[in-house]
Amino acid sequence: MKIAPIPAALSLAALTFFAAPLAKSPGNGGGHGISAQQRGSDPLHTLDLTWDRWLDHDEIGERMRLLERTWPKFLTLSSMGDSYGGRELWVMTINNPDTGPELNKAGMYIEADVHGNEVQGGEVCLYTIWYLMENYDRIPEIKRLVDERVFYIVPTINPDGRDFFLDNTGSGGRTGHVPVDSDGDGLFDEDGPDDLNGNGVIEQIRKYVPGEGTHRLNPHDPRIMEAVAPWEKGDWVLLGSEGLDNDGDGRVNEDPPGGYDGNRNYGADWQPEYVQGGAMDYPFQLPESRATEAFFSAHPNIAGLQTYHNAAGMILRPPGSAWEGDFPASDIRVYDEIGEFGERILPWFNYHITWQGLYTIHGGSTDWANDGHGAVAFLNELWNEGQYFQSPLLTSQQQGTNPPLGGDLSRFFFDDFLEFGRNFVDWAPFDHPQYGEVEMGGWNKFGSRINPRFMSMEVFHRNMAFTLYHADQMPLMRMGASRVESLGGDMYRVQVDIVNERLIPTITARAMSTRAVRPDLLLAEGDVEIVAAGWVQDRNRPGKTQMIDQKKLDRVLVRSGHPGRTTRTVEYLVRGSGNLEVTYSTVKGGTVSTTVRVR
Repeated sequence: MKIAPIPAALSLAALTFFAAPLAKSPGNGGGHGISAQQRGSDPLHTLDLTWDRWLDHDEIGERMRLLERTWPKFLTLSSMGDSYGGRELWVMTINNPDTGPELNKAGMYIEADVHGNEVQGGEVCLYTIWYLMENYDRIPEIKRLVDERVFYIVPTINPDGRDFFLDNTGSGGRTGHVPVDSDGDGLFDEDGPDDLNGNGVIEQIRKYVPGEGTHRLNPHDPRIMEAVAPWEKGDWVLLGSEGLDNDGDGRVNEDPPGGYDGNRNYGADWQPEYVQGGAMDYPFQLPESRATEAFFSAHPNIAGLQTYHNAAGMILRPPGSAWEGDFPASDIRVYDEIGEFGERILPWFNYHITWQGLYTIHGGSTDWANDGHGAVAFLNELWNEGQYFQSPLLTSQQQGTNPPLGGDLSRFFFDDFLEFGRNFVDWAPFDHPQYGEVEMGGWNKFGSRINPRFMSMEVFHRNMAFTLYHADQMPLMRMGASRVESLGGDMYRVQVDIVNERLIPTITARAMSTRAVRPDLLLAEGDVEIVAAGWVQDRNRPGKTQMIDQKKLDRVLVRSGHPGRTTRTVEYLVRGSGNLEVTYSTVKGGTVSTTVRVR
């Protein structure tokens, strides 16, 4: 899809903000013609970018264009389609054309922001693009990974929700913005939250009702509301979030923008609304999920999916629901090795099956990628609020009976002294049109689920490292050694080793059962006549060869694929001398071939 040019003024402003390079001034206090930065720990960055703010859709687009202009050989920016609101679904392809076309390499698809308020995943995606390019000529392992793989990176699959979250009050940013009648009155999105005091925050409302309430103020911090026991009475009631009864039905904020869940609209285990809330009317009804399906169908080489969400500190694998049953044992071993590796490099994260560790999800993207496209898929919940409290003393002061920093007191401690109070709006009197005299206040949209910006780099880098490990474990095929043995009478035995160097098979057991992936192809052609062919059971020990039972042996379907970290040996009985070219073609691990001289 053709991408519209950015106006010159916006492009220049974005370049100035995002990529102001450090001056390469000679001398600078010690001299030898070397700048201070060049004498530092690392060479100058090719492109200096900041990572301490959250970007809206336009800024993401400009940053991706800037990345593409900086590394045009490797990066290609395109769009998968448009969101409901007309915003491009940006995708950056990272491929080294010198090492082959993208469809002949295993593809890693990385996305974020299916829930628009889960913004940090978009920055992880941008950081990944930047890191791979910035370090291509500096870190051999990064160079190898970029040379062997192709990456498809989508920083936001729900740009409507992301922009609504960042550029507005934030309430309603999780969903997309296809209109939905959430309250069943025949109207659509007519009663969402209202910013009544105009401060840009949808606050909570509390009302003072002496001796008649359900809550009381915390004696140590009156900002904190505590529920009283059912047999007690408090002095306060909570009335929900800031808003009005805009449609006159006696309810407030019951039909906000959207009202569905983009991660319930994929085509694997999709269930209707009465089973799975937020699923919409049918799978792939939403333009965003439909565009993703079209992209996967056009890129069958995608062997891995990583989707970034927040917040719970989890590495989740499918299935999303218990009634689907678990995967075959060979697939579980693959998932477990990658997931448990992730627990080691993401120390606040736990690895779970989705329905066990989080909750049941029908129609989720990881089930769809795994079952429908044969891609090993993980969902990371990017932030664990335990990461706030890394001080042993602070941790101990949250425990026991009546701890000095128990409950919400620890959260306020962090915000007050590390964020300097930026995330809490103090309670203030307000004359509400329907509730009368109340107080409004509470946490702003960045007050939970999103990591503090000063902690972003660790969140970004650790999650990227996990995803790059996953990408490195996608199938990688090569042809191994070959052997020719004369049997007399112009007959020869030819053996060729075929190797998958990585953990993930070319076809998972689940994908074989759902027929989601084309079988591997074993091809042979040349100057000799193939009389018989088969698979050697153990090339290091004598024994029977498992014969391939078909008439024509120049094209064999290998429906089970090639297992991970495995060498398989194909044996041909041929008549005559000359060249025999053996090719092994996979959808997920590329195509490799070798030519054997038979004589």
